[in-house]
Amino acid sequence: MGRKFSNIAAEKPFKNSGNEPKTGIFADIKNDLIAMAGEFIGTILFLLFSLGAVQTASTNTNSNASDADKAGTEPSGSDSNQLLTYYYVSAAFGLSLFATASIFYRFTGSIFNPSVSLALCLIGAIKPLRFILVSLAQMVGAIVASAILDGLTPGALVVNVGLANGTNKAQGLFIEMFTTATLVLSVLMLAAEKHLLTPFAPLGFGFTLFIVMLFSIAFTGGAVNTARAFGPACIQGFQPYHWIYWLGPTLGALLATAFYVFLKEIKYWRITPGQDSTDNHESPKVHPVTSRMSRNRNDSGSETTANDGGNNVNTAGPRGHEAV
Repeated sequence: MGRKFSNIAAEKPFKNSGNEPKTGIFADIKNDLIAMAGEFIGTILFLLFSLGAVQTASTNTNSNASDADKAGTEPSGSDSNQLLTYYYVSAAFGLSLFATASIFYRFTGSIFNPSVSLALCLIGAIKPLRFILVSLAQMVGAIVASAILDGLTPGALVVNVGLANGTNKAQGLFIEMFTTATLVLSVLMLAAEKHLLTPFAPLGFGFTLFIVMLFSIAFTGGAVNTARAFGPACIQGFQPYHWIYWLGPTLGALLATAFYVFLKEIKYWRITPGQDSTDNHESPKVHPVTSRMSRNRNDSGSETTANDGGNNVNTAGPRGHEAV
């Protein structure tokens, strides 16, 4: 009767059922490896088609395309021919990014750029391990894409980037920094930030890359991506100033991240609220001109009545919103 029962649950707690979230750097290693594979394939497709357009332009416009160190973004010929080539290559990169990003967007985030990966890591969108893995996949993917293109097309590969039109190293460095910062900021504001335009972010990525390349392609070749510059250089050779295509985009990623953090600190969404709203009740309350004229007539006593079969009929016309 006086026997005491011990609290077994307190003395020997149950073992972890496996439902508790894992912690540590390798907690999500399976998904990290899957994302790495996706970025590898996505980067290959993105650069295969965009660099393929550069090779097409180089083959048809460069008379000395056999030079191993020739930059594919330096067209020859008339001024109009050069401008058309710049437009063609810029459009090819923008459309290629839009197409491939649309495929991989819900899979890996469609990064395809180590500088974008760095920014996403700095804001906490991806973990450090995934940043390392996907960045490695992007660099290797760029090499593979360049090698595949070299094997698929006749002649020497001519898709490298390079300084042109008298651009010095400092100018090239800052051009790459500002253009990359713009591209990275588009990713942060369209994809990392969640709103009604987020599902359409790949379209914004493509247009942003297109517009920044229209500016930079004539001066730096429009890398805007360390992997894009590194992959072809492994096949064609490295220029003495190749480092600007590493430092410039990295500085651009840091600049874009700093600006993004600043916008978050000031709570930018409160400055002009409702910009992504589709609720018509949030539209400005503006009364039509006809409504104001009707109210003015009513206020001045212009309302008259007429007798119609013993009933008083209001002939002053509709009032307020009834006038619309």
